[in-house]
Amino acid sequence: MRHVADIPHPAVKITLLAWNSKFLLKLEQGNLEQTYKVAELDLLTGTDAEARELLDDEFLAAAIGRFQAMRADLQAAFERHELR
Repeated sequence: MRHVADIPHPAVKITLLAWNSKFLLKLEQGNLEQTYKVAELDLLTGTDAEARELLDDEFLAAAIGRFQAMRADLQAAFERHELR
């Protein structure tokens, strides 16, 4: 796996990786993580610049909302099992 770039963002840590003819868009917020695999063949030229274009405002807003839902799901599981 090759580290391509760290992409600055105020709300999430974004890492772009390359592996096995795919780009991995890894988003992290606290103890949660989302990874999106994009095949180079799904892009016009298969470059990391195109993979970065996917990280537009609409995509990131949805991913940040998903982190909130993930956090709520995890908290609910802890509460159901009286672990917190």
